[in-house]
Amino acid sequence: MHQIFTNATIFTATNDTAVTNGAIWIEGNRIKYVGPADKLPDTPSEVIHQDLGGKFVMPGMTETHAHLSFADASPFAIGETLVEDATLTAVRNARLMVASGFTSAVSFGSTYQIDVALRAAINERRIIGPRLLAAGRDLGATASNVDSGGGLSQIADGPWALRQAVREQRKLGVDVVKIFIDGEAINSQCPPGELSFTDEEVNAIVDEAHRRKLRVACHARSAAAVKQAVRAGVDYVGHANYLDDEAIELLAERRDNIFVGPAIAWEVTYLEKCESIGISRETVIKQGYEAEIEATAKTVEKLRAANIRLVVGGDYGISIAPHGTYAKDLEYFVDLFGMSNAESLICATRWGGEAYDPHGSVGTLEVDTLADLIIVDGNPLKDITVLQDHSKLSVMHDGILYRDLANPNPYLAIPAE
Repeated sequence: MHQIFTNATIFTATNDTAVTNGAIWIEGNRIKYVGPADKLPDTPSEVIHQDLGGKFVMPGMTETHAHLSFADASPFAIGETLVEDATLTAVRNARLMVASGFTSAVSFGSTYQIDVALRAAINERRIIGPRLLAAGRDLGATASNVDSGGGLSQIADGPWALRQAVREQRKLGVDVVKIFIDGEAINSQCPPGELSFTDEEVNAIVDEAHRRKLRVACHARSAAAVKQAVRAGVDYVGHANYLDDEAIELLAERRDNIFVGPAIAWEVTYLEKCESIGISRETVIKQGYEAEIEATAKTVEKLRAANIRLVVGGDYGISIAPHGTYAKDLEYFVDLFGMSNAESLICATRWGGEAYDPHGSVGTLEVDTLADLIIVDGNPLKDITVLQDHSKLSVMHDGILYRDLANPNPYLAIPAE
């Protein structure tokens, strides 16, 4: 099937500008042409034309810190959801993620092994969801941030036990092994800066994962944790709040094969909405989260100067930062980190796409990239918050154009009784 969209403002994410009066020609699930409408090649007679009336078209975004099996519960009860409930929740969240304009996702941890089943169902088109790199349970050591039981974690100690854990996750069919290198300010047994693993243990995890063609994502807030991660060769660093110059230099040396996601939504929403979960603002400030936001802004400034690829994704899936609000990250990148709207869009599209697929099949609108795109009734280059309004988004995923995905009711109207 051939589809052609004309009269569009097109942001290809290959640079920070948009093409006005642009056109996109899609054949099947691939882009055949994108650029000025007056340079559109001759097209087949049997083609679906659509005049977009000047609407904004951009690549589908990538959520690079995804927790699709999280049930929007309290952040203090993430792993307590039963597997049956978490599975149903993940199916809902997968559809909601696409409705939010995020057509690809890199998992940063799954309860149980739900991601693996979810990925299969998405790929077989039994459910609607993003292209997904699936993770298993969070891998941690005894007394790590995830050593709390439930369906969230897998605990092992020592290089050989950790290699076995990676092999077990490989047997399940994961794409990503998620590890917790340090912890959280709210966790007395493992605060930021206290390393859960030895260098030998992290090296063993990464070596075993890479031998098995798996990628490694890590939770690392402190400079010490990030340095341990980078030296071991991890692929994705989540958080990276408190980095010193040595950590920045190490990241810069590996800038071509590592991605950093500040994942700031947890800190921001915890500070803003703490009283809704029974914690006073004074307590949150005393725990250090206000200072953590300030430290992250300074770190991101250094990361941008070093040309480190920054990606969006903010631990969404908890009560204070629920699923469907993923595009808030772009607003944080603009307001807290001083990015232009275009730079934040590139973090969500081009860099996120490369995090998902280093070969460049997603994240930009170019000839032969996959047809994952968003049609926006508004201009994110002028108002980045427009991406948070699902009613203004039409999403194409793998060449299929979806509308009103955020509406769980498939009926156009309910008959009157």
